[in-house]
Amino acid sequence: MMDEPSTMVAELLQDTIAVYHDDPQAQETLQHHARRLEEPLRVAVTGMVKAGKSTLINAIIGEELAPTGTAECTRIVTWYRYGDTPRVTMIPREGEPRLLAVKRVNGLLDFDLRGARAEEVDRLVVDWPNSSLRDMTLIDTPGIASLSGDVSARSTDILIPDSGSSAVDALVYVMRHLREADLTFLESFRRISASQPGAINALAVISRADEIGAGRIDSLLAARDIAKRYRNDSTLGSVAMGIVPVAGLLAQTARTMRQAEFAILLELSKLDRAERERMLLSADRFIRSPDHISADAAARAALLDRFGIFGIRLATVLINSGTTEPTELAHELARRSGLNELVSLVAGQFQVRADHLKAYSAMVGVETLLRERPHAGTEAVAASLERIRVGTHEFRELRLLAASRTTGLNLPTGLAAEAERLIGGMGVAPSDRLGLAREASADDIRSAALVSLARWHAHAENPLNDRATTEVCQAVVRSCEAILARLP
Repeated sequence: MMDEPSTMVAELLQDTIAVYHDDPQAQETLQHHARRLEEPLRVAVTGMVKAGKSTLINAIIGEELAPTGTAECTRIVTWYRYGDTPRVTMIPREGEPRLLAVKRVNGLLDFDLRGARAEEVDRLVVDWPNSSLRDMTLIDTPGIASLSGDVSARSTDILIPDSGSSAVDALVYVMRHLREADLTFLESFRRISASQPGAINALAVISRADEIGAGRIDSLLAARDIAKRYRNDSTLGSVAMGIVPVAGLLAQTARTMRQAEFAILLELSKLDRAERERMLLSADRFIRSPDHISADAAARAALLDRFGIFGIRLATVLINSGTTEPTELAHELARRSGLNELVSLVAGQFQVRADHLKAYSAMVGVETLLRERPHAGTEAVAASLERIRVGTHEFRELRLLAASRTTGLNLPTGLAAEAERLIGGMGVAPSDRLGLAREASADDIRSAALVSLARWHAHAENPLNDRATTEVCQAVVRSCEAILARLP
């Protein structure tokens, strides 16, 4: 069921369809936007080549669906969406869609392109009965800045097309460390994304965070310090809602850990600590060291491929600290990998705003159509579009949030940070907006909201304000009132 802003946009689309009744191309575009209002949120995962995009997708889904490494399919845009029955569909650049065989090899989903080359395939669509995909379609893209211009173009065509709006609603950008090319791409996405000129709808992930500390147990602490420094950097902060470090390989393995792997880890944990650390000095030493454990070289190599040195070290430490059940260990490894924080950010910044992001995308589509394909009778549509854009508070929050991260809110630093939080910059749950713990009671939320409401009323009525400042304060007041209105 759509909320009020989405309903208004759906009606706007129908009115626009009626105006463009004699333009088949416009009709197709508008019908596409109407269908998207009913679909799950589209979240693309992209980044440089070998940044760990597919590994991260597998971790989020909790299954090994996305091919990793240098497989042919990693050069193809692949959609992962919910379906009651497993199905893989190949959409060629020319010709009709074809169903592919659904099969696994060594636990991994295997894509047989039936003789087609990657450059002949527009995209793959994987329908899969996984609860993580019910409210969010994940889109795996080939690496940008690839040595192959065709491979890079596959990502840019869907994310930052030359004309029209992006085909996705939000973006998770994966990087090993921040480079100029990363900033350039994120800035391009912000300019052309569906919410233009609305909210910044991208998150940045420092993947392979365990490599920052050379595989030491405290590697993620060092990665979090770097993420904090990036968050405080106005350049990256202007194009990304948040930056989170994730040990991607460990996150994927934690969500898909096998009993045989746990047995090897349990055996390793029983070794003398000094002996175990000598084994883990390098990958080669771990695989070829004397037979301190029963696992042969092939099993050790497989364990290393799945966990990495960091994951093996962390798992054995956790087991020796009392985490002795496989399920408990898997949950703790996932938490420590940074995956839970990422999933929480995606939920708090994207999924709860799904209807608004999709509706804003449709509005941008209508606006683009009116500008590029003028048509008699669009005056009423343009007026309705402007009324929705200006009069809908949820969209006003999106625009202010974008302004906060780019040009600023024309408020003192402390007030600007509070205003950004109250309009949803840290998440749209009442506790997030008010800076309270997630488990805060309704009474605590009500008290904090009333205090914030009174304070921002006073700011809004300050006679020394200029018009822009007063409008920001009034928007924050409206956000506080909305929090109170939703309480029981």
